[in-house]
Amino acid sequence: MTATEPAGAAPAADTAIAADAPQPAPGATPPRTPLIARAAAELVGTAALVAIVVGSGIQATDLTDDVALQLLANSTATVFGLGVLIALLGPVSGAHFNPAVTLAEWWTARRGGAGVTARELAVYVPSQVAGAIAGAILADAMFGEPLVAWSTHDRSAGNLLLGEVVATAGLILLIFGLARTDRLRFAPVAVASYIGAAYWFTSSTSFANPAVTIGRAFTDTFAGIAPASVPGFIGMQLIGVVLGLALVAVVFMRGGTEPDQPAA
Repeated sequence: MTATEPAGAAPAADTAIAADAPQPAPGATPPRTPLIARAAAELVGTAALVAIVVGSGIQATDLTDDVALQLLANSTATVFGLGVLIALLGPVSGAHFNPAVTLAEWWTARRGGAGVTARELAVYVPSQVAGAIAGAILADAMFGEPLVAWSTHDRSAGNLLLGEVVATAGLILLIFGLARTDRLRFAPVAVASYIGAAYWFTSSTSFANPAVTIGRAFTDTFAGIAPASVPGFIGMQLIGVVLGLALVAVVFMRGGTEPDQPAA
């Protein structure tokens, strides 16, 4: 979700050349970064994200019966945790942690922009899904819950599905909008803040992530989702990707040359 920045200061000539170079899409990484390292970063990052979401949910329900406080604790932990993970792993893999973002990047690259290749897509997505499942199991283990317990939290209502479309479209609009305007340096704060806000303004509490959705089916706790609800959520998230990319194309439309105006 964040572009790579150099570790040290570059010479002035190199800086000038870099300034003229095309700006990378969200998640773009240096060609020298081995794919296995990027896959590991995606697996570890997604696992940590799901462990934060599930673990804070368990902790919140252990501490209070107030659902509003539970959601506040869950969303606050997610905001801080996600921001840290993007800042830490962004320079390695782009910190996608989300097949929706990876798929959108692949589509952007396919259309002539910067982004992941089909090979990278095929590596990133399984890594994200495996990490999400591992993160849910890890959170359950830390709190003494059954390692794998299918969630019984039904989330199949139509209004929740609409919430997922909105949450995912907004996330894609944010990330790719930052890329279009050369402001990806704000991604750790902006993306984490958006997810935190979307916890509250969307009816679904903003999963907005197919891998996280799958992982959260493995835990019958506060953050869980019933396996039967997973396909519907993922389907709506994919619709959100399409809508989000369409919004990026319209809102951040590339400027063209204005036709010459006749003299007065």
